[in-house]
Amino acid sequence: MNHQELKSELRKASLARRDALPADVRIEKALEATAHGAEHIEFQAGTVVSGFFPIRSEIDPRPLMDEFRKLGARLCLPVVMDKTTIVFRELVRGAELIDTGFGTRGPAEDAAVLDPSLLIMPLSVFDCHGGRIGYGAGHYDRAIAKIIDKGIKPRLIGMAFDCQHEERVPVEPHDQPLDALLSESGYHPRIG
Repeated sequence: MNHQELKSELRKASLARRDALPADVRIEKALEATAHGAEHIEFQAGTVVSGFFPIRSEIDPRPLMDEFRKLGARLCLPVVMDKTTIVFRELVRGAELIDTGFGTRGPAEDAAVLDPSLLIMPLSVFDCHGGRIGYGAGHYDRAIAKIIDKGIKPRLIGMAFDCQHEERVPVEPHDQPLDALLSESGYHPRIG
């Protein structure tokens, strides 16, 4: 089995476990993760922080994003531009939200495009070594590589439920490793 096939199998199994969590349990676990994130993730006021709006049964980072906003973060969200590109548009309270691809909503075209130095990232599977499997399009890996090319080394924190953990996920050269994982059980820095 090659890397792509293995990633696909791990993604399918992990998403089935995530989908099996009842909605009320997902809400409680997201709030627990928010409490851990608010306690352990530090940044300076004015830091550009990318979050995401949840799709399907993803963990909901919006409470954490609101906590970060209160601490002075400048928030942004990923917006799918085409099959290979995402950009990060500034999220301002009260601004219009539009359909932004991949089944989610986000800031409209007139929002500022920002380069986040802290990314709270969705995922389908993770391990404790910084391995992350997304949804297969590679949007984040390419976007992060572009940010790094600009001289910014963003902190990458995956946010997911514990049930999405695997002992080891396959990693390819283009995969951007997570610095930490945030879940209902805590804030977990990468091992190794």
